[in-house]
Amino acid sequence: MARICIWGDSITIGFSDYEKQGWVNRLRYYLNKEDFSVYNLGISDDTSEELTNRFEVECKARNPDVILFAIGTNDTQQINNNPIVSLDRFEKNLNFLINSAKKYTNKIGFIGLTKVTEEKTMPIPWNTKIYYDNKNLKIYDNKLKQTAENSNLPYLYMFDLVEDDELEDGLHPNSKGHEKMFKKVKGFLIENNMAKI
Repeated sequence: MARICIWGDSITIGFSDYEKQGWVNRLRYYLNKEDFSVYNLGISDDTSEELTNRFEVECKARNPDVILFAIGTNDTQQINNNPIVSLDRFEKNLNFLINSAKKYTNKIGFIGLTKVTEEKTMPIPWNTKIYYDNKNLKIYDNKLKQTAENSNLPYLYMFDLVEDDELEDGLHPNSKGHEKMFKKVKGFLIENNMAKI
């Protein structure tokens, strides 16, 4: 049985999808009949920095056939007008993850960042010291795309996919948004020969 491992954050976990618990879980349901195991390795609030600290141990434990990274949104968190992870550090972390992932498989892909509804995320209600904005999300998403392309790895553009009314709290997609993400990722896997579905 082929193993697809997906590393990311609270969007990866499936926050705010009260129907099917997120796009990764929807992918798991779909691929279960196709002889794939899908592992959701998202952790709420994770940045690329934190992911580098856990990636190799978790990867070794699962020995994946396909690796997807859905990380970067939390790197852009603005505290006192500075991102929690600098753009240079973000790029270094991505390259570390790529080099580590290549020890296990050549089927590696990057899921792009989704936008936010700034009226709800500047600041975020649960921590008024932090905010997310689309300007910085776009900058980090472009760096994500560039870094993937520099390593000849596929990148999936997601920024305009989820509409404002599909963002439950301005940051996390609702069930409709996660369904759109699932369909997009499913197509991405097929297009890049990561899964024969």
